[in-house]
Amino acid sequence: MNKKWNIQNRKGYLKIHVAVDIRSKKILSMEITDEHVHDNKVLPRLVNNISIDGFAVVDRVLGDGAYDSNATFKYLSENGIMPCIKVRKNSRVRWKTANLFRNLSVIAQRRNNFEQWKDSVSYGQRWMVETMFSSLKRMFGEYVYSVKMENMKQELLLKASLYNKFLSL
Repeated sequence: MNKKWNIQNRKGYLKIHVAVDIRSKKILSMEITDEHVHDNKVLPRLVNNISIDGFAVVDRVLGDGAYDSNATFKYLSENGIMPCIKVRKNSRVRWKTANLFRNLSVIAQRRNNFEQWKDSVSYGQRWMVETMFSSLKRMFGEYVYSVKMENMKQELLLKASLYNKFLSL
């Protein structure tokens, strides 16, 4: 955005990465980074924060094209988690270099009907995250009042815990 609008003295923005329970809409895990950290780099930390006694309690991950990488599919398959990630439009099957689960996702989404794949993995429930963000912004506003990065993280974590508390009432 800084390059697009030719703005030099801008601090940047925060990226909030969350894992949400699609049934209760509660925030299970949250990571706050700056705009330079890519989504698929944060996914392992989100999943690891949810695990109990070293065991993953996540059975599937719904994600958009930002999570489409061999490393993400490899991590999820190693942990026994079903990847329900939309692959990019130009994705190809690579048998020697890519992950088997990613190749199967490419085949299911490209060669078969994409709408059929969406229905089979309940991909539409991914929008529960957008519902959570909308509710969070309506409750607390979309800005943080803190100046330091550590304080911003604490403020957002506090807002997330209050959001979860409000849902449980």
